[in-house]
Amino acid sequence: MAKRGIWTAALAASIGLVGLAACDSNALAPRASAVKPASRPDSVGPKPETVTPAAMPAPTPRPPSENSLALQRYYGKVQRDLLARGLLRTDGGGEDTPVTDTMLVRNFVKIALEEEYVRGEGLRPSAGGASAIKKWTQPVRMAVEFGPNVPRDQIDWDRAQVKSYAARLARITGHPIQMVDSGANFHVLFMSEDDTDLIAPRIRQLVPDVNPSSLRLFNALPRSIHCLVVAFSDTPGGYNYGTAIAVIRSEHPDLLRQSCIHEEVAQGMGLGNDDPRARPSIFNDDDEFALLTRQDEMLLKILYDPALTPGMTAREALPVVQKRAGEMLGGPS
Repeated sequence: MAKRGIWTAALAASIGLVGLAACDSNALAPRASAVKPASRPDSVGPKPETVTPAAMPAPTPRPPSENSLALQRYYGKVQRDLLARGLLRTDGGGEDTPVTDTMLVRNFVKIALEEEYVRGEGLRPSAGGASAIKKWTQPVRMAVEFGPNVPRDQIDWDRAQVKSYAARLARITGHPIQMVDSGANFHVLFMSEDDTDLIAPRIRQLVPDVNPSSLRLFNALPRSIHCLVVAFSDTPGGYNYGTAIAVIRSEHPDLLRQSCIHEEVAQGMGLGNDDPRARPSIFNDDDEFALLTRQDEMLLKILYDPALTPGMTAREALPVVQKRAGEMLGGPS
């Protein structure tokens, strides 16, 4: 599904932008991805203690605009068409999608160690440039926010989906991930088309040093962008994540919203690229799978092996990746 992606350095800030991923659609589908740190200016001093700005004000719901209703109809058609074609699978893969240790190593290198977008140039696709290991070393404190015009009947379901998924990612990676009411460093924002003018100010509030000119994309998100995630490093030129912000459109039907949660949050953990040969996987623009697959779980387990540290190149990481893939699937790569 061309529905997600990671924005590589389009939101360059005084703290290093680690990556951007956006879910974008081509024909009927939505997706994309790529997460990579950008340099932080040398003049920037140590980052002050994190204090999460107050969340968006209590909503005053109003009837959705015609633009929002049109998006609901469009994304509803996208989901129906994909399901009719046998896509958006939720089974995680089966006998028709075998994975070998060699395949797992190749897919890890493509998804975790290459870039989808050109650093500093927004959503311009990369030619597959080499990157380095990107991941969280500090605990992930996740919070969910809703725009004032998000339908009230979706909020409890969306919140429960993020909470359940965060717990699943914590089990898979062994990394501390928890939901919090304050002090968050991973923000999941559900926003409607009628909340668009609130997105850039909220990102600026959460990341004060962000380059204002780079926020223009959020002022008029094309419908091809279903959802996206931006990630930042706390250190100059660092590859260790310190802040991440995912934005998910509320106009999606349930399965597409859940799919956005799965891909954007996983990309915000460090799996930033997509690859057409990765199967079964959500890191693939073909939309075959809607939810995190068994291979995706293995990719996350490898990424969060303590032997892999932020900034390691593919050459440095490969022996660890091959060893872990062999342990998971039997036999050397």
